[in-house]
Amino acid sequence: MSNRQKSEKAQKATDSFKNKMNRQAILSFGVCVHCGMCTESCHYYLATRDPKMAPAYKADRVRKLYKKYFDFAGRLLPKWVGGGELEKDEDLQELMDIVFGSCTMCRRCTFNCPMGVDKALLMRTGRAIIYEQGYAPQGVLDVAKDQWEIGNQMGISDEDYLETIEWLNEEIKSELDDDTAEIPLDKPNCNIVFAVNPREIKYAPMSLLAAAKIFHVAGESWTMSSTKGWDNTNFGLFAGDNKLGAHMGNLVYDTVEKLNGKMLVTSECGHGYRATVWEAPNWAARDLKFPMYSFLEIMVDYVKTGRIILDKTKNPVSVTYHDPCNLARSGGITEEPRFLLQQSVMDFREMYPNRADNFCCTGGGGAMSMSEYAKRRLESAKVKADQLKETGAGICATACHNCVDGLTDLIKFYKLGMKVNLVGELVADAIVWEKKPVIPVIEEVVEAHAPFTVMVIDDEPDVVTFLSTLFQDSGYNTLEATSAAEAFAWLKTAKPDLITLDLIMPGVSGLDIYKDLKTDGANRDIPVVVISGVNPENPGLYDMRKLQFEHSLPKPEGYVEKPIVKEELLMIIDKVLDHYKHKK
Repeated sequence: MSNRQKSEKAQKATDSFKNKMNRQAILSFGVCVHCGMCTESCHYYLATRDPKMAPAYKADRVRKLYKKYFDFAGRLLPKWVGGGELEKDEDLQELMDIVFGSCTMCRRCTFNCPMGVDKALLMRTGRAIIYEQGYAPQGVLDVAKDQWEIGNQMGISDEDYLETIEWLNEEIKSELDDDTAEIPLDKPNCNIVFAVNPREIKYAPMSLLAAAKIFHVAGESWTMSSTKGWDNTNFGLFAGDNKLGAHMGNLVYDTVEKLNGKMLVTSECGHGYRATVWEAPNWAARDLKFPMYSFLEIMVDYVKTGRIILDKTKNPVSVTYHDPCNLARSGGITEEPRFLLQQSVMDFREMYPNRADNFCCTGGGGAMSMSEYAKRRLESAKVKADQLKETGAGICATACHNCVDGLTDLIKFYKLGMKVNLVGELVADAIVWEKKPVIPVIEEVVEAHAPFTVMVIDDEPDVVTFLSTLFQDSGYNTLEATSAAEAFAWLKTAKPDLITLDLIMPGVSGLDIYKDLKTDGANRDIPVVVISGVNPENPGLYDMRKLQFEHSLPKPEGYVEKPIVKEELLMIIDKVLDHYKHKK
């Protein structure tokens, strides 16, 4: 088929491929000898035994363009060496299924390649040329849009961000009984400027609270940005978009320079660390004058220098550790988390294989945003599930928010009964901290307010009873519903201040209830906290981004995974209601 007959997008993708060929890419595209050494390294292949899931086969779907245009024999006899074209828009769709849907770019195959072929680079090149033509999972496109337009991957507004920080400041003061404890914003000349994963603002505030506690106890001089420049994640890495990668890197680097920070520290995020510390300086062509570190490295220094004291008896549950791919294989950070866990927990158990040879959590490469591939992702997760089960541990610790979500999903899917925690959360739990003596003060007389009312919607009566009791013990009034009919019957006569909603329900699903709530003028302003788990039959059905973008619904005000962690749920409920109170 001639260039004249190609679809416009196929031609543009081909031209883009040609422009991206540099020395590094040509080396990886040209030296694969198809020895098969990479095959047993891929969790997609090991879980399915499908030859089409072998890394060499998948890479060949991109390599065919190299064979056609850059291989000497291929330019003469392309079919003889496996050269080929992208001819139709359907070819781009097929390539999307391979480079986005069948690879997390974990680079385990690269570490097992005797020729040093970086197949993740090949996959990223394939992603880049079709992403430019609009071929990518919707979640990837939406996250990239949020990072371009709003400056963070979850589209969190400045108002919501600042309200979360304000609420966390109240929590840390209360927990440490110290009015000086806080998350400082825009403080100039600090030792550390801290950048976090937006998940810590939207869905996992306890991880940021843990970091703030560690910084405070260590007596650290630190700060965060009050506007853009606090998000260390970077979907430019996953999309193959170097311009987006440079944009997100520049937001963070500009913040450090504006505040005259001595160093940049990224929170526990595998790809955020790799993209911000190693990749984005090249994408942005920046000669940075400040060093950059992972929060793991900073915590190790605190422990070794005595700035924080840990008591491992505070964490008696058995703990194993999952190495995030971008920290271990692409960042070289393997011993720091192990040192911290050995100091923080009573029973640390290794997972095998580990360190740079560990298997992906299946959530890497942006996979957690790709709801259309959730079923395939969880099927391939059997390899990791077997690893986890073998340890017999009660907690799987990790140092990456993508891994937290990926591991949580597969643990529920395979019914392993484990919890997932970040390393920093376990370190914070183990900290020895002497509270200041309490000085009696005369309390102001404040006007009494009626307690908030929370409606609990869940098809399991035991869960309804558990949640209602938990909320009542915390001072809330409750309404109970085990079906859509009961819920909307209540809403005709009462208007709760907040609704907790299970999405996976028989008959009229929680998703249908959510649609009705958010499109009903009388109820759309009631905040909703989703409390749900993975649906084994269709694990991507209730993905939060799918809920927002495919169903054109607003984001829920909060989201909590089952099994429920009481403290985390109450913190989120408290935050949402506090926000609701100020808006009334």
